[in-house]
Amino acid sequence: MSCFDLFSSLSHFILFPSLFIIISVVFFFFKSPPPPSSKNLPKVYPIFGSYFSFFANIERRIDWTADLVRNSPSATYIFHRPLGHRQVFTGNPANVQHILKTHFAKYEKGGVFKTTLRDVLGDGIFNSDGESWKIQRQVSSHEFNTRSLRKFVETVVDAEVNERLVPLLASAAKSRSVIDMQDILQRFAFDNICKIAFGFDAKYLSPSLPQPRAKFAEAFEDAVRISSERFRVFFSVTWRIKRFFNIGSEKHLRVAISEVREFAKQIVREKKRELSEKSSPESAADDLLSRFLSSGHSDEDFVIDIVISFILAGRDTTSAALTWYFWLLHKNPEVEAKVRGEIMEKSDAHAAGYDDVKEMVYTHASLCESMRFYPPVPLDTKEAVSDDVLEDGTVVKKGMWVTYHPYAMGRLEQLWGKDWPEFRPERWLRAAEDGGEKWTFVNRDAFSYPVFQAGPRVCLGKEMAFLQMKRVVAGVLRRFKVVPAAEEGGGAVVHFVPELQDEGWVPGED
Repeated sequence: MSCFDLFSSLSHFILFPSLFIIISVVFFFFKSPPPPSSKNLPKVYPIFGSYFSFFANIERRIDWTADLVRNSPSATYIFHRPLGHRQVFTGNPANVQHILKTHFAKYEKGGVFKTTLRDVLGDGIFNSDGESWKIQRQVSSHEFNTRSLRKFVETVVDAEVNERLVPLLASAAKSRSVIDMQDILQRFAFDNICKIAFGFDAKYLSPSLPQPRAKFAEAFEDAVRISSERFRVFFSVTWRIKRFFNIGSEKHLRVAISEVREFAKQIVREKKRELSEKSSPESAADDLLSRFLSSGHSDEDFVIDIVISFILAGRDTTSAALTWYFWLLHKNPEVEAKVRGEIMEKSDAHAAGYDDVKEMVYTHASLCESMRFYPPVPLDTKEAVSDDVLEDGTVVKKGMWVTYHPYAMGRLEQLWGKDWPEFRPERWLRAAEDGGEKWTFVNRDAFSYPVFQAGPRVCLGKEMAFLQMKRVVAGVLRRFKVVPAAEEGGGAVVHFVPELQDEGWVPGED
């Protein structure tokens, strides 16, 4: 950025907010607000759109936008942003299919998303479009579909459960200690994904209290948190100026990203050295990094970007899903009893392998039902690269943000029936035709239940995510009962993680 560009940015940074505030004051004192079109919809003002309604609901923005979708006859709402900009929120399955599959090429991550997250994600698979995304998708898809990787994941998860998670919970139960389950599950997931992606043990989860500090893990968390905060700044030039002068949070971000990428480079170089000493590529380790390198992808930035993307996705999605799951089980003891009964029946006293968890049909259904209520990625935003019309007739202009809303979709009566507020895993099951007690799992259309995305960007790690979640559930519920420390009526204090997900700007499941 040149000095002239910076001066121009500073001028906008100072003058535009000042004008915005002055106009706001004049507007509120001398202009009566227009009547709302519906008591359930936000008021729309000239210049400011529905910004004031959004700001008033900022602490519950996911529920608030979900309400807008649910109160719309077509499950699609056009939100009026300041300065005449529009954003589409939709929970209409036909629209979701239109965006994620039928007209996939018209809806990309977009320039705002990629620019804001490039410092932390580089040009990795979760921060790219077009040809760059296609290449990374092909490389990743090949590796994710190998039986040996599945076996490696199972081994990693099993070791982490038996050697760290279960001993920690046993220690806490014995001493009657209160633990932060969300933090524990995040640490568990971070260790898992680091082993799977890098072949590196971060040792972020300890089998005993207190939990350790880990430089790489903390730097990674800081990088994600500060990057996500960029989306909350009303004027993006604010963080750009801080980055230019290397001050405040942007200085902290630069240090964190430097630590993460330098650490990643050291691992890549060590892996390259190990591979050069191997007699053949087939003898390489099973982690993703070794697989990418042994298949000929030796560019450091390429493999670092793609592996960091997978760490971000693997670290937060399963831990968020499991946190809500254990909370919902506590609220629904009859479901918890059925899950525990299936676990005791299907697995032995020590482990639940791949074949065991595959047979846990009721547990699988209960996890799907939990993610219907609390999807790890509650909403996801794309940017239209050309004018378009959605299936319900909604007009989309080039450059508009279009957000599909899994959180709202899980609460739509037209998709789930009048009993949608009930936590009922049976809605995912069908009784055996012979009248026996055995259940058959009934999958839902991916565009009605886009928890793992759908279309060309459908989640590559879906099977592994279920393997990990069911393995954790089996390991925990076989021995423990998870009970919230808060008093009844205190409500849930769990938040979606990472904060990127609160904004609808999510690396998601590519």
